Amino acid sequence: MDSQTSQASQASHPPQSPHTFQVDLRGLVDLLSHHLYSSPKVYLRELLQNAVDAITARRTTEPDAPARVRLSAEGGALRVEDTGVGLTEADVHDLLATIGRSSKRAEGLQEARSEFLGQFGIGLLACFVVAERIRVVSRSARTPGAPPVEWTASDDGSYTVRTLPDAERPEPGTTVHLVARAGAAEWLTPERVEALARDFGSLLPYDVRVGDEPVTDLPAPWDRSYPSPATRRVALARHCHGLFGFTPLDTIDLSVPLAGVRGVAYVLPSAVSPAQRAGHRVHLKGMLLTERAEQLLPDWAFFVRCVLDTDSLRPTASREALYEDETLAAVREALGERIRVWLTGLAAGDPERLAAFLAVHHLGVKSLARHDREMLRTMLPWLPFETTDGRLSLEEFAQRHPVVHFTRTVEEYRQVAPIASAQGIGVINGGYTYDSELVEALPSVRPGTVVAELDAETVTAHLDAVDPAEELALSGFLAAARARLDPLGCDVVLRAFHPLSLPALHLDDRDARHEQARADAEAQADDLWAGILGSLRGSAPRARLVLNHLNPLVRRISSLHDPELIGTATESLYGQALLMAQRPLRPADSALLNRAFIGLLEWATHSEDGQA
Repeated sequence: MDSQTSQASQASHPPQSPHTFQVDLRGLVDLLSHHLYSSPKVYLRELLQNAVDAITARRTTEPDAPARVRLSAEGGALRVEDTGVGLTEADVHDLLATIGRSSKRAEGLQEARSEFLGQFGIGLLACFVVAERIRVVSRSARTPGAPPVEWTASDDGSYTVRTLPDAERPEPGTTVHLVARAGAAEWLTPERVEALARDFGSLLPYDVRVGDEPVTDLPAPWDRSYPSPATRRVALARHCHGLFGFTPLDTIDLSVPLAGVRGVAYVLPSAVSPAQRAGHRVHLKGMLLTERAEQLLPDWAFFVRCVLDTDSLRPTASREALYEDETLAAVREALGERIRVWLTGLAAGDPERLAAFLAVHHLGVKSLARHDREMLRTMLPWLPFETTDGRLSLEEFAQRHPVVHFTRTVEEYRQVAPIASAQGIGVINGGYTYDSELVEALPSVRPGTVVAELDAETVTAHLDAVDPAEELALSGFLAAARARLDPLGCDVVLRAFHPLSLPALHLDDRDARHEQARADAEAQADDLWAGILGSLRGSAPRARLVLNHLNPLVRRISSLHDPELIGTATESLYGQALLMAQRPLRPADSALLNRAFIGLLEWATHSEDGQA
């Protein structure tokens, strides 16, 4: 196509003028109230934020300008007045009537941008969540000759602007009037306004009052001077109880000057699950941002609740959470380091407080120690573990035993603990959260320590074998016993071991349990699944009932000749060994116990002539 044809085509199809999006304000307010904000209460935060930002903007050019915010609620209406920078008529048209534009972009205010609380320009729009009408009266401090201006907006998207006589507002600043919408009057009651103002604005740097009652409470509790450390602890404990509803076990100062973070962490007085997400209170430049910040601390620090003020972390669009970025990651690491230093200090200088803390929160410290070798080394004398010698630290247990044996599951520990203890073998229960990982890491912080896993095979190998002649003489008894337990996937072994009082020991390992679970599933499955599960059959060793040849009861049972009585007695020993190991009983095991109990009663009440 030549240039003339192209030009003719363009002439016949002139470019169309762009169109402007039409905004349904009611729909946008509904979106804010139901999806962006967690509660209508954020309207008051937006009002306080606008007032504080206006004062901050004015003070960039007038450092001695008054810094007051006054709130007054009555009859379903609220008035918020500030001594900030104010607006001209042009500012009103340009800023208040343009959704999404921040007043902090106004000319001359950009240099103070980092001091503002607001970041997204939503501002007064949030007030429509509780108000059907907003009226703003403002006078500019940057343009002293400009008259006061009034902006009135309704939730249908319409607004009016007019100038006012000087007498309407003789001093620079802004006054916002709200009238409650239907069903929202409770949010504008004096009591609710005062409570919200205190919650959001207690750390704001300016004089904020509701009526005559001051809202701000500065300096922050963690920045105040106290007569003594004990007095400070009491004051902070009172502050914690007021915020979180509990009296802390201890307090940890959180200070990261380079990140502009100051605050305190309160140690919970009772244990909590590591999976429970902690809710921390975060203030941004004095304004409460959120009460439920979850990503503020490392995951292992689930035993504390924090309250702090920051001027560097970024809020999300709703200003109710923290934005995950490199700054937050650095602050999280720095705060975790403060808690780590506190723990190290307790270990070095206050063992009683450390012991009280670990009695409640040892799980959190174990979680930290598995990734931090220095912390593991520091906590070796303190972290408690369940062992065959009682509840001991790894350090004390390693001093007692040249080889540190451990099991990976609680079930395995319960199986081997009695017999291992009688043999003088020390065993640590590694079945609890993080314990086996820490035991395996022990040689890295305690050179020369030998760590070995103790399983059923190892225990069986340590038991004394019975004289071959004696075992041969009992072959009939063993055959009858094995035949009775074979349907349960359990073998019968004869050994001699201590303690003598233990007649039988049930031993299996993870492979044997997996194989048993597969066999149970195969027995209950239809033909198709039974075939699939059958193809997965493994060659894992079976569970073993180890009979103690030194036990008097086992000796009497092994002398029996009636196969039925031998089977009943074997089932009884099997059931008792399961109960001793605190193993969960399968339906087949429960049926066996019931059958053995009834069978023993029948034999006990059986007379010589066969009559009961």
